[in-house]
Amino acid sequence: MIKYYTRACNFYYGNQAQTLIKKKHAFPLCGNKNLAFDSVEIYTRKNNKVSSKIILIKEIKKLSKNQKKKTLSDLKKIISKRKNFLKFINFSSPSIMGILNLTPDSFSDGGKFNSKIKSLKQIDYLIKAGARIIDIGGESSRPGSKPVNEKTEWKRVNFIIKHFKKRYNKYCLSFDTRKTNLMVKGIKHGVDLINDVSGFEYDKYSLKKLQVYKISKVLHHMQGTPQTMQINPSYKNVLLDIYDFFEKKIKLNKGDKKFILDPGIGFGKTLKHNLTLITKISLFHSLGLPILVGTSRKRFIGQISGKFDSKERLGGTLASVIYLLMQGVQIFRVHNVSEVNQGMIVFKEFLSKK
Repeated sequence: MIKYYTRACNFYYGNQAQTLIKKKHAFPLCGNKNLAFDSVEIYTRKNNKVSSKIILIKEIKKLSKNQKKKTLSDLKKIISKRKNFLKFINFSSPSIMGILNLTPDSFSDGGKFNSKIKSLKQIDYLIKAGARIIDIGGESSRPGSKPVNEKTEWKRVNFIIKHFKKRYNKYCLSFDTRKTNLMVKGIKHGVDLINDVSGFEYDKYSLKKLQVYKISKVLHHMQGTPQTMQINPSYKNVLLDIYDFFEKKIKLNKGDKKFILDPGIGFGKTLKHNLTLITKISLFHSLGLPILVGTSRKRFIGQISGKFDSKERLGGTLASVIYLLMQGVQIFRVHNVSEVNQGMIVFKEFLSKK
């Protein structure tokens, strides 16, 4: 069996992008006229052998019949503007998701915000700093972490979930949980987005049970579980395997268009896997859905920076965010909201002057 994949590449920004789109020399990425591309990388997978080539869009007409059909279909999804299905979020411009871990054992900030007063103060800070989405979790998913029962997890998060919309009714509340019963409880208290790190694999019936609520969801990829995910993770081809995972989930839930794709940086991936996903992230635009990425304080930053590693890994986080921003990623899940927001604002100003 032969399968084809299409990745937008060779990007242009700001005024240059607008000019090229107007002259029909390039296409807008996800409907954004400030971000354009004029080439695609086409991957061919046959019997687990992968090859690729980069061509100008105008050369698509020279491809074989089946390859051209698939590439044109993908191109249509890559170009199309994303529907704004998530309340308070416009996918035409990047948004920041601020992290609020209400756990004692998260890898970088466990236990810091566990009291009611501290957690509310942190939400105030995250929103003032520029976060449009607050992602709340009561179970750590760091490598090697142990699962907690529903009662314990709900006890950690229920105060914030029950009171969030009373204080922040114009901001998006995301609930980071793998447990369907807790997802439903959260939705009944106003949760706008379900962020399940297991990719809705922890409970095979989660997506079916959530259908009635028409809730927005992050479709996250993780190989294994938090306990096992970093024990020799392996793929035939990490980029295409994760694409196939997303595609299969979307097809199984035909009719549900409220998915945001997260390739799960650091969740069952080596340094090489992470770098491949970050540098080739634009492949996932051909699925026609928004993309979310969380690189904040991740181990790969320390692996790259070596002796220059730092506690908060802010420099590496910001570098990865800007690189992903240049490829049209719509949502960034981060700890240091203020600094990342500042970096994005300054970077976008530079692009607007091109």
